[in-house]
Amino acid sequence: MTFYELNLSKSLLKAIEALGLETPTHIQKEVFSVAMSGRDICAIAQTGTGKTFAYLLPSLRMFNFSKEPHPQVIILVPTRELVVQVVEQVRKLTQFMTVRTVGIYGGTTTKTQAERIMNGVDVLVATPGRLVDFLLNGTVKVKNIKKLIIDEFDEMLNLGFRTQLLVIFDKLPKKRQNLLFSATLMRETEEIMETFFNFPIMIEAVPAGTPLESIQQIRYEVPNFYTKVNLLKHLLENENLKKVLIFASTKKKAEFLFDTISEHYEDDIQLIHANKQQNKRFEALEAFESGAARILVATDLLARGLDIEEVTHVINFDLPEVAENYIHRIGRTGRYDKNGVAISFSTPLEIEILEKIESLMSYQVPLDEIPLEVEFVAKLLPEEMPKSTMPNKYQKISISDGGAYHDKKDKNKKTNKRYNHEAEMKKKYGKQYKKK
Repeated sequence: MTFYELNLSKSLLKAIEALGLETPTHIQKEVFSVAMSGRDICAIAQTGTGKTFAYLLPSLRMFNFSKEPHPQVIILVPTRELVVQVVEQVRKLTQFMTVRTVGIYGGTTTKTQAERIMNGVDVLVATPGRLVDFLLNGTVKVKNIKKLIIDEFDEMLNLGFRTQLLVIFDKLPKKRQNLLFSATLMRETEEIMETFFNFPIMIEAVPAGTPLESIQQIRYEVPNFYTKVNLLKHLLENENLKKVLIFASTKKKAEFLFDTISEHYEDDIQLIHANKQQNKRFEALEAFESGAARILVATDLLARGLDIEEVTHVINFDLPEVAENYIHRIGRTGRYDKNGVAISFSTPLEIEILEKIESLMSYQVPLDEIPLEVEFVAKLLPEEMPKSTMPNKYQKISISDGGAYHDKKDKNKKTNKRYNHEAEMKKKYGKQYKKK
């Protein structure tokens, strides 16, 4: 099937052609017909399956131009980077249409975003927190809302947006179409659908945990952080690693890794994580996307949803703490019918999470030998140090070996003996005592 076989408008087909796309993905084909029927949808789709266009194409096909300044479609995503990306995708698809698209997110002043909304908006892309702010202060009017689209729903719950989502559900018109996209099906997903959706159709792109076939996976067993650094430097010397996304487990580890290797790559490397200022995060992404920087060090902030083109390699410098995030990470490469490579470093401390990842995928990541040129380093980070067992100087002293413990004297022992007045008086006076 090609896009021309879908019931798309001429404007959308023209935009699709301009983007050089020919064949819809599985999730795009499955969602389109159901969404066009007006039914609510819960789609389980991993990254790299084309789910952004899966909800945008039917939504824009059903869009009717209106002079009203209020939005007709709201798209919720978990991060500001995703807001920017989805807004860009909407604009690509509507380059031959008249559709006003605005993105709003936290971490910046509300004034400029509010002005854009007041000037008129048809498609509003938002993070849950900022949308709630604008709903409560009256900036966003929802009387014209026809569709609510929620992308990366499981990640929203992981980030603690459940309360904001409930507020949004309560504020929006009851008569609307709901399209929910999630990489995994959680109990909370089912609860939300039962409460707020109207008999949703379940669509699954690929079974949860299934790695994409276009991604070659490789693993190296590495003893510690500094040996990982040497292996990373060796791999980055290969010219085939043209656009490399490196994942670290924490913000602190990402910073340390970046500081450790950045001097070798000067302006060819960027860093991004949740604590970086908004403008710095956008600058880092722009440099990586444009090719100005070949290497991007990141945390799992980038493992969800972001569509960065032409990523040739993903390197898991650390394995993720959550097994499902491995799938999201490696899904940054091997996109749009192109092949990619996912390389993972694992230490003895990461064996348990590796087993969970392989169990999730029902696939054992092939192990490769570390090249002879890579120097092994004995130096360890504090968290890699073996935990020593210190003797407890406050050892318990057994009662059986005497020591400070002894039996109480008889006179100090408590008994439950009942007091007999007459017997005590007889004992004292030598005869029976009678009251006068």
